[in-house]
Amino acid sequence: MTAQDSATRIPGIAANHGTALAALGVLGFSFSFPATAWALDGFGPWTATGLRGVLAALLALACLAARRVPVPERRHWRGLLTVAAGCVIGFPLLTTLALRTSSTAHSAVVIGLLPLATAVMSVTLTGERPSRRFWYGAVAGAVAVIAFTLQQSQGAPTLADLYLFCALLVCAAGYAEGGRLSRHMAGWQVIGWAVVAALPVTAVTALVAWPAEAVPVTPRGVGGLLYVAAVSQFGGFVVWYRGMGLIGVARASQLQLAQPLLTLAWSALLLAEQVPPAAPATAVAVLLCIASTQRARA
Repeated sequence: MTAQDSATRIPGIAANHGTALAALGVLGFSFSFPATAWALDGFGPWTATGLRGVLAALLALACLAARRVPVPERRHWRGLLTVAAGCVIGFPLLTTLALRTSSTAHSAVVIGLLPLATAVMSVTLTGERPSRRFWYGAVAGAVAVIAFTLQQSQGAPTLADLYLFCALLVCAAGYAEGGRLSRHMAGWQVIGWAVVAALPVTAVTALVAWPAEAVPVTPRGVGGLLYVAAVSQFGGFVVWYRGMGLIGVARASQLQLAQPLLTLAWSALLLAEQVPPAAPATAVAVLLCIASTQRARA
């Protein structure tokens, strides 16, 4: 093997590793909506959002303390606060409010738009310039998922859709900023410091909302809450941001095109929701679009 072959091989290995990590994050996130629906069985929406953030922050603090990670430099805190506002407070609260009146299958529409929105945010925040082929694949994938989900809801917008659209915007900003920060610090530290930064807000929210909402706690609710705290709010972001740091925000974001379809599968298996007949064809179309974006040059 020549030196040139070795130099070419190393970026390829890093890209494959980054893709695998980002895909693992998507797999973890795909169960977030069903787990949130479970959490609402034992907690109110504001309580669930607050406790989710508090538990994730306690887990993050334990990891940061165990590794003796220093406090981030001042220049990184603006980005960390963006991640906290978008991914720790805004997205969880807005999607939880939406799931009070919307099925998990319909709520997946926000994920159908999220990859494209994240790619757009990455251009604005990180200066990435994906190729034209990338944008063709990204738009086609978004159109396929949106058409599928709107067909299932007969195209009638609701208050839940407004919550989901707002959640889309704040989460895309948090994803893009987190991916940018992952070039300067470990991905797990990005989400770790973000949930810690949000702790004053999430703790107060939990303390005020829990007695006010007064929803009877159930084992199913506790199980859902533990999942969204440990995986959706922390563990999934650890591998997700690491993958973004390796392959770029825009490219990693397109792997989330598969998330609505994975969410549909979980909803059918665990929530007894019916899988629409159009799901298999949509799955094939989405996978082709993902392949196109992953092979496109930056």
